[in-house]
Parts: sequence; C-alpha cells; structure tokens
Amino acid sequence: MSDYHALALFSGGLDSILAARLIQNQGLRVKCLHFISPFFGKPSRVRHWEKLYGLDIDIVDIGDQYADMLASGPAHGFGSVMNPCVDCKILMMRNARERLSRYGATFLISGEVLGQRPMSQRRDTLNIIRRDAEARDILLRPLCARHLDPTEPELSGLVDRERLLGISGRGRKEQLELAERFGIEEIPTPGGGCMLTEKENARRYWPVLEHIPAPKAADFRLANLGRQLWLHDGEHHYWLSIGRNQADNEHYAALRRPGDLLFKLVGYPGPLAMGRASAPWPAPIVQQAAALMASYSPKARTAGDNGKTVRVRISECAPNKESDPVAEVEITPSRQTGFAEPAWEETHRKLLALRKQGQICGKG
Repeated sequence: MSDYHALALFSGGLDSILAARLIQNQGLRVKCLHFISPFFGKPSRVRHWEKLYGLDIDIVDIGDQYADMLASGPAHGFGSVMNPCVDCKILMMRNARERLSRYGATFLISGEVLGQRPMSQRRDTLNIIRRDAEARDILLRPLCARHLDPTEPELSGLVDRERLLGISGRGRKEQLELAERFGIEEIPTPGGGCMLTEKENARRYWPVLEHIPAPKAADFRLANLGRQLWLHDGEHHYWLSIGRNQADNEHYAALRRPGDLLFKLVGYPGPLAMGRASAPWPAPIVQQAAALMASYSPKARTAGDNGKTVRVRISECAPNKESDPVAEVEITPSRQTGFAEPAWEETHRKLLALRKQGQICGKG
C-alpha cells in the first residue's frame, strides 16, 4: 500500500472529485478515503465512483469516533441543526493524517473551497481545521490553493502551484467548467449529504445523545430505523424503535445487543420492534411497548377494535447475540401509551438553551 503521494478526503461530491483529479493530473498517485458514519457516507457507491471518475477509493468507518465526539460535545459547536461541521472535518482530517505512513503518502488533499460554506469554510475556520488536525504544512486544498499560503508539497516542487486553482465563494460555475474539461458527465448534486443537518433526523438523534450513556455508532444507526418512541420514568429512559418495513426488521438483527428486547406479534403480520433502555424493563412498560407495536399491524388493530386481545412475544438479546424468548404478553393494540415520538421543537429548545449557557456554540 506504500505507493501513493497523497491521501484525499473523498465525499463523493463534485469538489472532492475535482480536488483529487487535479492532483492526479500532475502525475501523482492519490488514494481517496471515503469516511462513513451513521450520519453520512455511501459505501455502496464506491466501486461505481472508482470506475466513473478514475479514482482509487478506500472506505473508512469512523462511526464510533464520531459518536464519541458528539457525546463529549463538539469543541467548535453545532451548526443550524446538530451538524458539528468543523469538528467533523477535523476528525476526518486527523484520521487521514494518521494513515499517511500506511500508504506511503506525504500530504493530504481536501476539496474545500474558501467561502463556500458559512460555518466550516471561512478563512479562519480553514486555519483552525488544519491546526487542530495537526496538518498545517501537509494539507493542500487544490480548488482554492491560490488564495492560501503555499504548503510543503508546493514549496518542495512535488506539486506545481501554478496548476492549482483560486476558486472562492458559493458559486459552482468554475467547478462545472473544470468537470467538463475532465470529461466528467455524471455531476453529483450539490449538498453535503449529512443527516445531522436535517431537523427530521436531529429529533431522532438528540434523545440518544441525551439519554443513552456513552452512545456508540450502533445506537445512532438504530435511531435511523423505523419509528422512534421514548418513555421517561423518573431517572430511567425506555426507547422503542418500531420497523416500518422488511428492511428495518432485518436491520434489527444486526444492531441488537445484550439486554435489548425484541417484540414480535404472534398470529398476525406486523412490524418488529426493538427496545433499549437504561434499566431493566418493568412489566407495565413492556406491556405498553407491546400494545404500541401491535397497533401498527392493521389486522391486529382491527382485532383490538373488535374487543379481542393479541399476543406479543418478548425476547431478550443475550451476550452471544442470540435472542431468547422471555415471555408472551396478551394486550389490546393501542397508541394511547406513555411512549411518544421526539419533536424537533423540543430538541431545538434544548440546543438553544445549551448555547445560551455557553456549553455549545454555533448558530441557531
């Protein structure tokens, strides 16, 4: 693996494609790193991108490190929703720097453009990113390099600075012209593709961050599935994820961990549900969760409307990840339970309160 000159942060967006190609076109060997987490990344597209754009790409999963960063509080704050853009870029840059020797590379490439994004691509922020990632002299931003101080690869003559660009601002005209020169026909749509920038997703993630001790990537991946409902009982929190389709149901098997509960209807078609909590589940709360899950089966709900009860099998996930049946409960399907879906308004209120207290920064 030690035959590359540079490692490039590669999102799959146009800027990251162009940055890598600009350096490749100087006769240098570039390895692209596509970072993934529960919030971003498209690993299934990597082989397609390699063929389409003539790039060499590896997938790097930073999910647990990202979860740790969120749990400890991003040093540079959140953006307009739950997006820690500056800390995100520092985390990826630091991971790339730590892989330099593995690939025999000597510098890093990023597709950032000065002034393109209000939070993470201001001049002062670009300097913070390279400083905190400990990549001051080895981070090259080919698309806007003419606006920045020369880096070591340029000063040494390895990279010809005259063939780098001086793009700035939010427009894409110059990038599109460059893509045409490179013969790139499939142009990615603009946008970061980060789920943390969307209110609908933030309301799913914030309760995980708030109520799950030391959350990991698997917790946030669970939050991406199905319907998310929470019940708070004193100091304890009970989390129920109800599948919307067969794909959700299949993912639960991969995400379960010891102590999780699986809920499955007996005798009726319907969703699966997974329960995760900060304490053992009391019987009344198990029954509420079972009744709520059953209410999302049309046939079970019809039976309940006709005065019939239905059975739900409860299984607990053991350390070997097998699920052992614990009990069956007989309930009437109902949505009148103590569980509720988190709301963006409540999440936003809490984020604003933390900002006012100075615990997190960013703009709201």
